[in-house]
Amino acid sequence: MARAILTIAIVAFVAYCFVDVSRTDRNEVRNLPKLAWVVVTLVFPVVGGVAWLMAGRPKGQPGRGGQTRGPLGPDDDPDFLRGI
Repeated sequence: MARAILTIAIVAFVAYCFVDVSRTDRNEVRNLPKLAWVVVTLVFPVVGGVAWLMAGRPKGQPGRGGQTRGPLGPDDDPDFLRGI
């Protein structure tokens, strides 16, 4: 049972990395060409996926950890507070 869960986790991780590489614009990919990242993530499943997340993924895009969150409520919004 543990082996099946580990296999499912690895397949899900590889699928996530493959989709992430595929959806990333080729001009924003770092360190290798986009096609090379696709090959690396598929040929070396776990190592390639970790390498993509650490060295190939663009920095500072929405949903990628580099962007700061916006105001959560009206009292955190500077424009709202200026209007009071």
